[in-house]
Formats: sequence, C-alpha cells, structure tokens
Amino acid sequence: MSAYLSGFSLSLSLILAIGSQNAFVLKQGIKKHYVFLVCLLCAFSDALLISLGVAGFGVVVEQFPEIEVFARYGGAAFLIAYALLSFRSAFTETHALDENASVPRSIWKTMAVCLAFTWLNPHVYLDTVVLLGSISTQYEGQQLEFTLGAITASFTFFFSLGYGARLLSPLFQNPKSWKFLEFFVGLTMLTIASSLLLT
Repeated sequence: MSAYLSGFSLSLSLILAIGSQNAFVLKQGIKKHYVFLVCLLCAFSDALLISLGVAGFGVVVEQFPEIEVFARYGGAAFLIAYALLSFRSAFTETHALDENASVPRSIWKTMAVCLAFTWLNPHVYLDTVVLLGSISTQYEGQQLEFTLGAITASFTFFFSLGYGARLLSPLFQNPKSWKFLEFFVGLTMLTIASSLLLT
C-alpha cells in the first residue's frame, strides 16, 4: 500500500500545478464540451506514459535526446499559436455561457487539440516517463502498485478538474469572466512556451 500511495501522491503533485493541459481541461469543463472524452484522453495518455517510464522507456529518451528537442520546439510553436488565438478571443470577442445553448464543435478537432497539449509537451515526458520511471526503481517488487497509484492520481485529477469546472458555470455567464479566462489561458500558454524556448 505504501508504494501505491507514494505513486499516487507523487503523480498528483506533478500534475497539480496549472499548465497548458490543465488550462485546456478547465476551459472544456466550463464550456461542457466533450468533457468525458477530454478527461479520458488526458488520463489515458498519462497512464500510457507512466507505464512506459516504469517499463524502462526513460532510458530510451535519455539516449535519444532528439525526442525531447522535437517535443520542446513543436510544443512551443503549438502553445504560441493557441495563446494568440486566446488573446484574440479575449480582446475581440464577447462570450457568455448560455446554459440552454448548444455550441457544436468537431469532436475530432477537440481530440487533436487535447492530444497535442499532451504529447507536444516535453514536461510530460520528464515528469511521467523519466522522473516517475526512475523513482519506480526504488520500489523493486512493488512497481506495479507504484504504477497503479500514479495512474489513479492522474484519472482522479483530470476527471475532478473537468467536471469540477462546472461549478464555475454561473460565473462564466458574465462575458467579462470569459474574457478573463481567455486572457489567463493565453498567458499560461505563452509563459510555458517561453520557458520551453529559454531552457
């Protein structure tokens, strides 16, 4: 049980901080757009990366740094583009959350954006594959429990964030709140992109 709890607490601490992926999940949760799918994709991606890390894929990443370089610059370009779209929306458009309105959006586009936030983020490889993978070696014989704990934390966090965001729905019936969220999301994306390019 100690290995399970260690995996759970460590994984939760790594993904708890607000980041590009978390901001996207929060935004989708508030808009109530494919929340289950978005949460599932994020959590399942984490589960896959954590499993690969524990299985030893972290060694492969260390031997082939090109993987991290591609993720860094590709992720930075994607984040900058998304940030600009968020800033444009914040300053030129007026949104208000209408509980009775249904705003259709392509499920494929949502999936693509969600996966891009996950797989083009080099931090996710460092956190899940390299860090969790290397720490799991301390739990010889209990690596399965450690892995399950880390995966459980990921599922718990993303589904709590996605569905918990609905509690903010009344606030986002005010257009100013929506503009603030768009600006905050854009600023978050731009900050993370800058950190990727400057490291």
